[in-house]
Amino acid sequence: MKVILTEDVKKLGKKGEIVDVSDGYARNYVIPKKLGVEANNKNMNDLKLKKANEEKIAKEQLEAAQAFAKELETKEVTVSIKSGEGGKTFGSVSSKEIAEAAKAQCGMEIDKKKIQMPEAIKSLGVYEIAVKLHPKVTGKLKVKVEEAR
Repeated sequence: MKVILTEDVKKLGKKGEIVDVSDGYARNYVIPKKLGVEANNKNMNDLKLKKANEEKIAKEQLEAAQAFAKELETKEVTVSIKSGEGGKTFGSVSSKEIAEAAKAQCGMEIDKKKIQMPEAIKSLGVYEIAVKLHPKVTGKLKVKVEEAR
């Protein structure tokens, strides 16, 4: 019997796959536990529509992330930090401070977990910070670190 899986099943397949299983296994395990449905014409059409909708949503999210990345590259965020002689700072600038500054200065909501800093910023200057907006899209944000007065 052909079955469309509605969830991932170990050693059988992933969600949305069409697999061939024995009749007894399908009737007694897969279908009653709602792990899959019988692969008839109606269910096959539903699967096609669902996949098309998921692809459309994924494409829209990708386009939105690309547009946000372009907008992000035009912005510059200024963060103030106390510093001593020679531009050495007391402490470092964190991704949380950068996210808060972006919201306050540019009105842009950036999740602090998506800000990727190779190492902590511990000196004054201008830095380009990567922001992971989508698995395929990474934007750049300019962060200017200046001395607090």
